[in-house]
Formats: sequence, structure tokens, C-alpha cells
Amino acid sequence: MTAHTLMWEARATQGRGADLLEWTRTRAAELAEATPSPLRTELFQAPQDRVLCLTWWHPDHGPDLPELPEPPAELITRAVHRWHFESVEVL
Repeated sequence: MTAHTLMWEARATQGRGADLLEWTRTRAAELAEATPSPLRTELFQAPQDRVLCLTWWHPDHGPDLPELPEPPAELITRAVHRWHFESVEVL
């Protein structure tokens, strides 16, 4: 099955990585309750207080899918990066 995957990545202001991760966790949980909801959601953290959220969606839901919003300005150093992917192959 092919799937749509949305990638959302933000960089926290100095020392606010835990706050950004918690904000993202809360928004991802809200997204899981929406209709449609993602098949899977995974959160990651990386150096420099970066937070990444990947959501996988059923292909029938099409390209216009709900996304995580932009965090409050005081939590981030720049605009969120967002990418949409479509699964090609599972190896």
C-alpha cells in the first residue's frame, strides 16, 4: 500500500527544546483525534533543539491533509519546514 507521509520540522529557541517537543506532542495527539486521522505518527528530536514529526496517511485521503500548525513564535527560531512525500516502495 502506498501512503502519504507529511514531515514537519522545527528548531526551538535556545533552551526551549523540551517545551517545543511537548507542544508538538500535544498537537500530534490532537491530530490523532481528527477526521481523517493519521495511520501513524512518530516524533523525533535532534541536536540544536530540533523536533521532527512524521505522519503517515492512507492514500485515499488525498494530498490535502491536516497538518501540525506553526508553533508560537517564542518557541522557534524560524518558520517550520514542511514536506509531503508519497511512498514508492517498502523494502
